[in-house]
Amino acid sequence: MTQQVNKAGRILALLLATLPVAAGAQDAVRIGYVDMKRLLDNAPQVVAGRSRLEREFAARDAALQAEEKRAGELHARIAAGAGTDADALRREADALDRSIKRKRDGLRNDLKTRSDQELDRSWREINEAVVEFAREQGYDLIVPSPVVYASPKADVTDRILDRLRRQSAAGARP
Repeated sequence: MTQQVNKAGRILALLLATLPVAAGAQDAVRIGYVDMKRLLDNAPQVVAGRSRLEREFAARDAALQAEEKRAGELHARIAAGAGTDADALRREADALDRSIKRKRDGLRNDLKTRSDQELDRSWREINEAVVEFAREQGYDLIVPSPVVYASPKADVTDRILDRLRRQSAAGARP
């Protein structure tokens, strides 16, 4: 894996080194840098997706927390010495623990699936915004993070975030 990354890095470095030569007497090549992590953390489309997921899974999460609280109470009663009911309480607590584990695993899997769907949708919007920005502003190349170094002058992340915010606001209007 490291060899592939190093090879890809060398190819990119060679490509970048040849761009100014290939441009010759033509205009200088415009290169920009985008911090994709910052875009994915701050783009309103991603933030809205997170909010949708929180609303979508809130009821299941609350039900799971209520069952966990009930299981805790059962375990406390068992620890306090439930007397003649101890065996029945243990069986009930064990069954409840298994049920909680199944529900927690199901919730985690469903949340992962939906998170991936939301991220895919947001990723497409973000990628399109980067491409549109590059074309409109005359960039020849936009390099995504991570990179070894990018000067603040080459960083266009804030400008693309502004574009995404405008797109989100325009899409939110009736």
